[in-house]
Amino acid sequence: MKFLLLGALLALILTIPSLFAVVVTVATALVSQPLLVAFVLGAVARPYLPVVGRWTR
Repeated sequence: MKFLLLGALLALILTIPSLFAVVVTVATALVSQPLLVAFVLGAVARPYLPVVGRWTR
């Protein structure tokens, strides 16, 4: 699914050259938000982190 969305975005960028500037502007605005970047990196890394310990009774 990711590759389909990426392919559709690349096709739109190639067919409409002014869309590249819009995509770059939106990407720059999103990356300039440190809280959003930290949240996304944490969400991506979370499934690969080991479970440290569980409470036992």
